[in-house]
Amino acid sequence: MKLIAHFSRLFVGLIFIFSGLIKLNDPVGTQIKLEEYFDVFATDFPFMAGFWEFWIPYALLVSIFLCALELVLGVCLLVQYKLKTASWILLATVIFFGFLTFYSAYYNKVTDCGCFGETIKLKPWTSFIKDMVLLFFILIILWQRKVFADKKTGVFVGASVVFSIALGVYAVKYLPPYDGLPYAVGEDIPKNMKPSAPLRFKYIYEKGGETLELDQMPTDTTYHFKEMITLNQDEAKAKITDYNIWKEGDSTDYKAESFVGKKLMIVIPVIKKANTAHLEEIRTLAKSLEGSEVKVWLLSASNEEEVNNFRHEYQLAIPSYSSDTKVLKTIARANPSIWLLDNGIVKGKWAHSSTPDKNEILESLK
Repeated sequence: MKLIAHFSRLFVGLIFIFSGLIKLNDPVGTQIKLEEYFDVFATDFPFMAGFWEFWIPYALLVSIFLCALELVLGVCLLVQYKLKTASWILLATVIFFGFLTFYSAYYNKVTDCGCFGETIKLKPWTSFIKDMVLLFFILIILWQRKVFADKKTGVFVGASVVFSIALGVYAVKYLPPYDGLPYAVGEDIPKNMKPSAPLRFKYIYEKGGETLELDQMPTDTTYHFKEMITLNQDEAKAKITDYNIWKEGDSTDYKAESFVGKKLMIVIPVIKKANTAHLEEIRTLAKSLEGSEVKVWLLSASNEEEVNNFRHEYQLAIPSYSSDTKVLKTIARANPSIWLLDNGIVKGKWAHSSTPDKNEILESLK
């Protein structure tokens, strides 16, 4: 049992460190998932709607806290620091996440829990099973807690706290250090909008009272068709399915136009929530590119009146177009962000706090 107890400690600790590290790389992604959960619970439990709606404005802070907590608790297990306390907190954490994943799976609400950020996509039932496995090993740790000896390793835990907060803040201010999204630098957006592989099917037929599974449609007319099943729907689907750009009252295909030539997109998902601290730098960048081969667009999900008032207030003399909020938040996590395309291939991406100049833009296009 001593060996099993130590295996459980190491296994749970590494999983929590891995999970926390991946999500701290992109806390805004976790924020988006938390907002989805808060909205779902506010709708499904109207008697507690006020409680869930209260947390929506603080979703980013909650995201950083929960992600950092995962990493720090994992470190506590590895270095055996206040292991009993850490294990009880882990138990409460995994029960909480287990409830979320079960609710998502059973009621088909939030179809991707974000347990491992955008790096590893898990279906709700897979996420729930993962939480139950972790629960099993955490219970072993609590059962065999006398096996472990607390060590004076607080300096490592303290360092993990500082590292966690620093990584989360950096990712929010300067975009995730690792971008695993299909809009990352180097990605070919038109290619990512096509199926990743040909679809494969299984055909269910009946003949003579016997049910048969075939890999192609038979030519024998005595077979009676029952069902066609797609075998690789998830694997074959396109990485990007909802990218679109439009302008109200204009039938031009701006989605296709965005893949022609060199486009610098100023991405502002929600005008009211835009950080305006570096808009002067963004305006200077846009003005410096006038007359060049780089066309500057503003993309937002806000209504036309809000966008026009914003452009006028900050003197952004660039055309504006509409897109979906979720798409824009997936393209880049900061609000605003700068996104550079060359014939549909992503050449650069910057948060507003690290706005590039004209030379950096042109250098990225080489």
